[in-house]
This record gives sequence, C-alpha cells and structure tokens, in this order.
Amino acid sequence: MNTRKTVLAAILTAALATGLTVGLAAPALADTPAKDWMPIEQVLTKLSAAGYGSVRSIEADDGVWKAKASREGRTVKVQVDPRTGAVVEGSGKPGDD
Repeated sequence: MNTRKTVLAAILTAALATGLTVGLAAPALADTPAKDWMPIEQVLTKLSAAGYGSVRSIEADDGVWKAKASREGRTVKVQVDPRTGAVVEGSGKPGDD
C-alpha cells in the first residue's frame, strides 16, 4: 500500500511540474479580431483622423485594437474600440500613458 502511494505521489508531482512548466513557457497571444471588428486599414484611418501619425505597432488584444503611435512628437499607447473606432489614449492602467 505504501509503495502504491509513493508511486502515485511521484506521478502526480511529475504531472504538476510538467503542467506548470508548460504553462509558464507558453507565450502571450494577442486576440483574433472578431468578424464584426473594423479592419486594420480603417483603424489606421481613424487614428490619422484623430491626429495620430507614424503607427509603430497595432494588434488585437483584450477586446480592443491596441496601437503605439506618435502624437505631438512623442510615442503614445492608444486603444481603439473595434466596432465604433473611438480612440482612447493610454490603457487605463497607471504608468501606461
């Protein structure tokens, strides 16, 4: 009976260690834009109309389009609502502006 518990504990420990290692090694993935999202080209047009230029990056993440763009000589992070095109500077988190 003790041998059985020891083997079971070893298997459980190995499974947990492997699962945690795989979970920690997995890269962060951006979202896939939904079918009702405006295309990137339209997002770029909205950013330009709002006074942003030189978009350095753009991706779908956390349910919004996120971009880094220049405005008034500085690089800023912006979020664009994927359905309305409303542009919000910063992420809403302290230190992300």
